[in-house]
Amino acid sequence: MTTIKDSVHDHIAVEGVAAALLDTAAVQRLRRIAQLGTVSLAYPSANHTRFEHSLGVYHLACEALEHLGVHGQQAERVKAAALLHDVGHSPFSHNVEAVIHRRTGKYHDDVEELLASNPVGDVLRSHDLDPSAVAGLIAGDGQYGQLVSGELDVDRMDYLVRDAHHTGVPYGTIDHERLVRELTFLDGELVLAEGNVQTAESLLVARALMNPTVYSHPVARIGKSMLRRATERLIDDGISTAETIRRMDDYDLIAALRSTEATETYARALDERDLFKRAVWAELDDVPDALLDADHERVRELEADVADRAGVAPEHVVIDVPSRPSMTESTSRVVVNGEIRRLGQQSPLVDALRAAQRSQWRFGVYAPEAVTDGVGGAAASVLGLETDGGLVSEVRRGHYATLDEFDADAE
Repeated sequence: MTTIKDSVHDHIAVEGVAAALLDTAAVQRLRRIAQLGTVSLAYPSANHTRFEHSLGVYHLACEALEHLGVHGQQAERVKAAALLHDVGHSPFSHNVEAVIHRRTGKYHDDVEELLASNPVGDVLRSHDLDPSAVAGLIAGDGQYGQLVSGELDVDRMDYLVRDAHHTGVPYGTIDHERLVRELTFLDGELVLAEGNVQTAESLLVARALMNPTVYSHPVARIGKSMLRRATERLIDDGISTAETIRRMDDYDLIAALRSTEATETYARALDERDLFKRAVWAELDDVPDALLDADHERVRELEADVADRAGVAPEHVVIDVPSRPSMTESTSRVVVNGEIRRLGQQSPLVDALRAAQRSQWRFGVYAPEAVTDGVGGAAASVLGLETDGGLVSEVRRGHYATLDEFDADAE
């Protein structure tokens, strides 16, 4: 058994198959993958990694399994899946995942091939665990997959607390110990036991507050967009492949960007935090549905059109279209009066949080600071935006600031 001191959960005891997996290259690589990617450009202390998060998920999985009375090989499978759930992440976590997926068809939780061929597979098999079964749990398959990847998973419980701790914001603070203690299976579904509607609501509120403040902070989104553009250039120019980049760590990718002529400008901008600025920052109702539903190729065409209208180089326009607002946590299940109910059906908070989420959603167009005025005007014309309140809102030091300032600008 190995005992590791953790900043969130204090001491974590790692034993069994997890102890054997701990020093494999695939798990140790997670030490070099930033948990929050470019969020550290807004919150300098957000330098925690996927490695420590994976340890935290393993720890909470152990507690949940003990509470649920799950032991033996089934418990070992879940513990292995908890520790390994992030080994499929590309550099900078989710920041370049869309780029990788477009070219490989794989997301970070598509790890069956990786576990089967990697030395990790040898460790699993030596403990009589099928790598395919562990990969299935990571993907959320089956009853116990809900513990690793589901609406009430231990992954979410750890990252909310850990991300709040390292960014210094109070919004992700949840009673994760009670959440774990109140988990139960009912008719094969992972639910929160009777009397825990408020416990489920706390998880929902924490995620709803962390999203605009941390995960979708404008500076992080701009950094992510620039990193994606640079990574695409590496692939498009034949410097690297999506499969190769998928297995890189953060340092590998940054080194590749720095050493490639076509991407060194992006690398320097990220190194020096000399980022693009917001030329457009528009609310959901101001954006045409056709733009919200545009695929990647169409967005790139529109970027070229905006650049041409503004008279700037194509690489100086980045259009950032977030997914439509969603709240998967509202499907969490709680037991009320002996029956399973979705939180969205039981809690009056859900509708209010959905409305808040919709009001916080923003569409972005980014460009170098010197050309934001021209790019903003061109984008409004080309994209058919309706922005009566101005092209940019919520920029504390900007020229187009309005009174609508909901987010915490942590610059």
